[in-house]
Amino acid sequence: MINLDKKLRVLIAKPGLDGHDRGAKVIANALRDAGMEVIYTGLHQTPEMIVSAAIQEDVDAIGLSILSGAHNMIFPKILELLKNEEADEILLFGGGIIPDADVKSLKEIGVGEIFTPGTPTTKVISFLENWGKSK
Repeated sequence: MINLDKKLRVLIAKPGLDGHDRGAKVIANALRDAGMEVIYTGLHQTPEMIVSAAIQEDVDAIGLSILSGAHNMIFPKILELLKNEEADEILLFGGGIIPDADVKSLKEIGVGEIFTPGTPTTKVISFLENWGKSK
């Protein structure tokens, strides 16, 4: 259960070989400016590295930025690793260039939300704040 007296802790990660992290940095800064604690892991993270960092940092949520087209492999792998580590209470969300049909299927397997290019940062902030309040 989320303690509403504490700030949400969010890990932002760039999995895989994609080297474009501008969007991840914009989201990280926006969440930080909104009062959340943000850990940015940097580029070229494996799913195992992301889940390990999330557990070590005791985060409430993981946000992935994926532009490489590997979203249908990476999101399920991270969900599987979280479950294996008994950390599946950690919210997984993400953003990037992800087709609508894939957004639907990712949400069906447990991804909290997908934000596509052009989404205002206020929408991401509201989503996380509302999620935190509902826990």
